Amino acid sequence: MTTTTPPRRHTRALAVLAVLGTAAALLASSPAHAVDAEDSVPGFPAPTVHTQEAYDPAADFTAKWTRADARQIAAMSDPDAAPRANSLPEEFTMPTVPQDFPDMSNEEVWVWDSWTLTDENADQPSFKGWDVVFSLVADRSLGFDDRHTSARLGYFFRKSDVADRPVDGGWTYGGLVFPDGASGAIFEDQSFSHQTEWSGSTRIFDGNKLRIFYTGVAFYRNADGTDRKPYDPRIVQSEGRIFADENGVWMTGFRDQHDMLQADGTYYQDGAQNPFFNFRDPFTFEDPAHPGKTYMVFEGNTAAVRGERICTEEDLGYAEGDPHAETPDEVMDAGAHFQIANVGLAVADNAALTEWTFLPPILSANCVNDQTERPQIFIKDGKYYLFTITHRGTYAAGIDGPEGVYGFVGSGIRSDFQPVNRGSGLALASPSNLNFPAGTPFAPHVDQHPGQFQAYSHYVMPDGLVQSFIDTIGTSDDFVRGGTLAPTVRVDIDGDSVTVDRTYGVGGLGEWADIPTNYAHSIPASADPRPLP
Repeated sequence: MTTTTPPRRHTRALAVLAVLGTAAALLASSPAHAVDAEDSVPGFPAPTVHTQEAYDPAADFTAKWTRADARQIAAMSDPDAAPRANSLPEEFTMPTVPQDFPDMSNEEVWVWDSWTLTDENADQPSFKGWDVVFSLVADRSLGFDDRHTSARLGYFFRKSDVADRPVDGGWTYGGLVFPDGASGAIFEDQSFSHQTEWSGSTRIFDGNKLRIFYTGVAFYRNADGTDRKPYDPRIVQSEGRIFADENGVWMTGFRDQHDMLQADGTYYQDGAQNPFFNFRDPFTFEDPAHPGKTYMVFEGNTAAVRGERICTEEDLGYAEGDPHAETPDEVMDAGAHFQIANVGLAVADNAALTEWTFLPPILSANCVNDQTERPQIFIKDGKYYLFTITHRGTYAAGIDGPEGVYGFVGSGIRSDFQPVNRGSGLALASPSNLNFPAGTPFAPHVDQHPGQFQAYSHYVMPDGLVQSFIDTIGTSDDFVRGGTLAPTVRVDIDGDSVTVDRTYGVGGLGEWADIPTNYAHSIPASADPRPLP
């Protein structure tokens, strides 16, 4: 969405990426699978035709990220890339992050998924002269890979508009957002073994009111780590207040938790259908094309019993007669039908944003991938970009792609989204070599590029700035774990093209944990009185 006041506000929008290698204007009048031979790479299928056409948000239309689309990632990977080299196009690849990174929390907490204080347009306001970010945090007494079942929402602040900052970004850890026990109160079954808080988004309203949308999760595990019943993720909202003085930022409230959405088993897979289902990461925004409406995108899975053979010709997306096409039976016989990610949509039913109605998903990735995490909608030049993130390890059989950001572009929040960058969907990759296995973050493959796991949970901000957290940098003989925010990078978003801006920072890497605001929230700058100790 383009904004004109205050003067420093940039164009901003909310979502995942999507772009195709053929011009939508030429495709809109073409038959569904009429792709010219020159659109395909030798040895690979042509990408699916997508028109970018917009539909009513409530319409029963779901765009498909097809196997034909996703196979374009391997098509543009260099099959001759040497061990530890990046096999992907440099213009779509995040620069390599060095191992000697600073810790933004002064070793107080592990830090991973993070997001900014935003308004209804996903612009990023400062509050009384302070930048504010929210993160998943966990105590450093835990192992880094044990953090997920103990995650809490924390926050950081720093002075806005500072020219020279410390190397760690200049952030101060403000502590946990929610009072102890508040987020667990929504669960009817209080016998959980672990209760945790996962990613979401934070909106500021008039004055100092905040609403945090997040994923509340309960685990029910036995002493040996097995599940006695499926885990229980829910999309939750809580309201509080933000305050500041010359010394920093603090928050109050957030005791009342509103349990808004649970997976329905109709549009979005639930625990009865699959104990390992994905349902999380709410991101809310107002759509300029539908004034007065507030929408939410989130990660889900297509509603089906785990292992059910649901993939169709449309999920595969091949042009008729394509010599490199697969059949649904072929890909499902290989096990690809266990990966059925989607991006969900809901609409708010009240002004307090505590009551919501599910709408059909806006994107599916059946037989392509199992995770479309932390989706956002980002509006630029009248186009709606859907950005999401995923792992190499969550792709379906026969598909390969790196950790990173994936994007799709359309003409509305429900569109026939076109995957960005040659029709692949890949928008910003961690440097990777698809000729070698990835390994795992705690045991990276010896021949893999050392940046394979360097960054994850990317969040696209105004001006195309992108922040993420450091996971693992290095290979099996020399690697370090992260737990803090990575350097900020910038991408140029132009039509169905998303490319890394190598002029930003040093060789494309900006400052560590540099998350700038782009306007000042409309509130008097007078200091708030500190609460009594």
